[in-house]
This record gives sequence, C-alpha cells and structure tokens, in this order.
Amino acid sequence: MPRLSDEQATWLGRQVFANECRSQLACLTSWNEGEDFPSLGIGHFIWFQKNQSEIFEETFPSLLRFLAEQRVELPSWLLATTSADINSPWQSREQFYAEIDSPRTQQLRNLLEDTQREQAEFIVLRLGASIDKILAAAPTEQRTDLRHRIERLANENKPAGLYALIDYLHFKGSGLVEAERYQGSGWGLLQVLQGIDDEKAPLEGFVESAQLTLERRVNNAPSERREERWLQGWTNRLNTYLVN
Repeated sequence: MPRLSDEQATWLGRQVFANECRSQLACLTSWNEGEDFPSLGIGHFIWFQKNQSEIFEETFPSLLRFLAEQRVELPSWLLATTSADINSPWQSREQFYAEIDSPRTQQLRNLLEDTQREQAEFIVLRLGASIDKILAAAPTEQRTDLRHRIERLANENKPAGLYALIDYLHFKGSGLVEAERYQGSGWGLLQVLQGIDDEKAPLEGFVESAQLTLERRVNNAPSERREERWLQGWTNRLNTYLVN
C-alpha cells in the first residue's frame, strides 16, 4: 500500500472534512438527530457513554490515544481519558447542545480544527490495520481477487483510489462486525470489495458497488430508522471519489 505524504494527508483531511462537515467548523462537534452518541472531528468519530452498547463501532477513544502518541497537546479534561475510562461526558443530545458553547466543548472543537492532518493519518492507520482483517475474514477463494482490487485502487489511482478505500472504511466500517447487519447483510468495505465488477475501471467499479451496497442497507433497515433520508448524502460522498 502506498504511503501518504504530508501533502496527501492534508488533502485527505480536507476531503473528509468537506464530506462530513461541508468544511464547517461547527460540525466538528455534532450529535445527529436520531442517534444516541456524538459525532466528532473531520470524520465524525463516535463516542459512547459508560456502559453504552451500540451496533456501530466506537472510534473517538482510539483517535484520542493516537493524538496523545503524536504528542498533540490535549485539553486537561481529555488527558485522563487517554489512560483510563474513555467515556463521553454527555448523557443526551439535549445536554450536548446545551453545552455546545461551553469552554469544554470549545476546547474540543479547537483541538479538532487544529489536528485535521493527524486525524487523516489516523484514518490511514485504520485502513492499514483493517485490510489484513478484511482479507482474513473473506472466503478463501475470494482473497486473491480482493487483494488485487485493493492494490489496483491504491496504486493505479493514487491518491484518489487510496482515499476511496480510506474514506469508505471510516465512513461505513470494515463490514466485519456481526452486529452491523440488517437482515444478515452488511454494508462495510468488505461487502463493497466483494461486489466490484473487475471489468470496470477501479474507481468506477468501487463507486458502483458502494452505491448498490448502501441502497441494499437502506432497503433492509428497520422502517423506523428512516435511512432513506441519508441516501442522497451518501451518494454525493461516493461521487467525490471520482474527482481527483
């Protein structure tokens, strides 16, 4: 897998920030309606309360540890979370927005604004750590094809292909978590890679498979989640992979 230069990491950070937040700083600290957790940073890393159980993968605590390892100066109220319990301090969306302009939340927003490149590098690490797991989880007879698809995306369309892999992994997960299924069907990177048509150009095939995968997720989702309201935004995000 090709490595990102500082310039490419900065570009990646801007792309993810634009996709998740339309480059609006207020969006760095947000809590989506209908969800039970805040979404933070350029990639909307999610953060759970103590003893909270969800079908989605929590990512913000790992980001905090990464920033600490990079010697990023964290606000004092976050320092303890890097070595002890890493739990969200907000009990509800209402409390979160009641404190949206508090010193604590402003410090968090400033941190997330100033570390966009580091957050992009964290997303890259998630890709590197996940690729082997994705291949290991795939049926044996599929692994060679999946590896070939990954290598084509990463190397033939650099950095856009690598960005597509990185962003989708962060965006919708690896596809390995059994709880992240609707009617037994996942929507992560594994499922997208499995659905690629090798006759198509790498990025075109990836985006087409991702679109079909997300449409299937919406069709399989419980009706009360009303996930169709998000599909156009997801489609718009996928289309950014085609612009290099």
